[in-house]
Amino acid sequence: MSYRWLVTGCSGGLGRVLAEAALNRGDQVVATARDPRSLEDLLARHPETCRATALDVTKAGDAAAAAALAEREFGGVDVLVNNAGYGMLGAIEEGTPDEYRPLFETNVFGVIETTRAVLPLLRKAGGGRIVMMSSGAGIAGIAGDGYYNATKFALEGLSEALAQEVAPFGIATIIVEPGPFRTEFLGRSMRVAAAEMPEYAETAGARRRYRADNDGLQAGDPRKAVDVILRAVDAERPPLHLPLGERAYALARTKFAAFLESMDEWEPLALKTAFGDA
Repeated sequence: MSYRWLVTGCSGGLGRVLAEAALNRGDQVVATARDPRSLEDLLARHPETCRATALDVTKAGDAAAAAALAEREFGGVDVLVNNAGYGMLGAIEEGTPDEYRPLFETNVFGVIETTRAVLPLLRKAGGGRIVMMSSGAGIAGIAGDGYYNATKFALEGLSEALAQEVAPFGIATIIVEPGPFRTEFLGRSMRVAAAEMPEYAETAGARRRYRADNDGLQAGDPRKAVDVILRAVDAERPPLHLPLGERAYALARTKFAAFLESMDEWEPLALKTAFGDA
């Protein structure tokens, strides 16, 4: 069975690799990017099954126009991939509103608007998939990633609620949580707080150094990640959460173990909080 896709953020990274993989297996794809000129090679190689359009998720109307293009050209959408986004490094005290507010506009509000624009087409299709590109940063907070963590934690909560809302329509939600993969994420897709306070050199500063030392050297292979995502999309019962790579699994297992340990320690006291409890 072939699918009709709408993928945001296809100029590079996992979004680009995923769009290419879907096209290579014969699916139809509306590939989007802020600058659609970056998609000309996709169009040239797949003139019958690929359409490209500008989509800046922070601009009102762009998502609705992309959805209309998908309906006009391919008759609808079966798979929405919310991939557009970027990262930000810096301690919470170092960040400024003009740095972190645009991050939320793209990573959170842009996802909301794109999802709202495409949901009528998914319901019309009688089912489908919504792939939310989260991150290991959506599993556990890390010093220096706080603002990016906040956007991905918001995406995780949004997606879990959305999954319950759209399940009756036959629409499955897949939250993809990659660890480090060798894309442009640590390069052109990463912003860094302009202020760098020496007080945070050993905490948030470690993330700045990580970026400098690991850009282009990440262990994860994007094509292998996309292979797993495609298998999840094709699955009869897709996973709600899909961590990818050893780092993402380590983050999840470490967090859950600490969470349960803390719960067990405080449970006898924390449960005695109802009226009438001693």
